[in-house]
Amino acid sequence: MSYELREHTADVAVAASAPTLDAVFGAVADGLAAAMCETIPDAGDRFSLRVRAESREAALFDYLDELIYERDVRAVLPVENRATVRRDGDEWVVDADARGVPLSGLGAREVKAVTYSEMRLEETASGWRAYVVFDV
Repeated sequence: MSYELREHTADVAVAASAPTLDAVFGAVADGLAAAMCETIPDAGDRFSLRVRAESREAALFDYLDELIYERDVRAVLPVENRATVRRDGDEWVVDADARGVPLSGLGAREVKAVTYSEMRLEETASGWRAYVVFDV
């Protein structure tokens, strides 16, 4: 599982690849954390979340949007992200957890929102690849 931050005009993008759909969701989320903060302390407790959406792409968008919401509400940086993605009838469900590092004293860069701009989520011969642009 890996991710790479890419400059994108006034925004930042995360390109991620992983052998499974679950792992690529986690990799993009870890890329989101890296876009906000270069050095991550060991502090913080794990928390869980669940999102439901009508497509895989919408599930990825909603998952990342929920992590930004959790950051704002809990005042934590979600790191060490793990996700399980499954289809449930007509919906896609993401059950996830992350370690919430307290934001106080971190000096984290604010990522305002996830965007659908240029979003890609695709299966490849070697696994999954995703590309997501964030508004900073």
